[in-house]
Amino acid sequence: MTDTHTSAAPAPTADAGSPSPWLTQARGFVARIEAVCAADPGARAALRSGLGKPLDEVPRMHRIVAPLLPLSVRDDDTQRAFYTLASLIAAQKSEVLRADRAAPVAAATNTSGDDLPAPVPSPYGPSLGLTFAAAVSADGRNGLRENTAETRLNLLTRQSTPGLHRHLPAAVRQLCDKKTPPDWAQLLVHLRAWPRDRKKIGRRWLQDFYRARHKAALDAAREAADTLPDHPTDDQP
Repeated sequence: MTDTHTSAAPAPTADAGSPSPWLTQARGFVARIEAVCAADPGARAALRSGLGKPLDEVPRMHRIVAPLLPLSVRDDDTQRAFYTLASLIAAQKSEVLRADRAAPVAAATNTSGDDLPAPVPSPYGPSLGLTFAAAVSADGRNGLRENTAETRLNLLTRQSTPGLHRHLPAAVRQLCDKKTPPDWAQLLVHLRAWPRDRKKIGRRWLQDFYRARHKAALDAAREAADTLPDHPTDDQP
């Protein structure tokens, strides 16, 4: 593939309370790629060979990915989104692929306090911003440094479509090293929509990140206050 792009179609809207059509499609693709990676080391190596490369430089991937592309996926930008996502999945360590992704993200999205509104059912998965926030909170003091996550996220949101595909492998590697892989299906949806909606998606990533980090700071402050000893009162002996 060259970096000359045709326009991607706008993302179809979701019915209330249901996953978006693109997200449903993406979940099916991710499940198939993960199954291939688990069953066939040679196919996984072929997918991994395309990491960070444009479409015309990944001949080994076509045998696996092309049969799995939805019939409606024809333009270069959309096809590259599927290929990039497949290579990102294949490049992760086996234990990361098997990890339960729901736990760290759920921790980052926990809004049980009184200061933030309660979560509502969403037709979309956790964004990359939310996953970066989860990586900061992961594993106690061994989580991703907050300024590192913020810098990386801001870098991604400034990218053109080719730039995003080039920078994603390093970003995803950072997340997976902290055992907080992204929601692959939601990432694929955002990759598809990036040529048309990159500003909107970038805003969502940043807002999700800062909201989650704000919530984490509030929780830490409450926990610290709870551990302080009670002050003696004047009527105590």
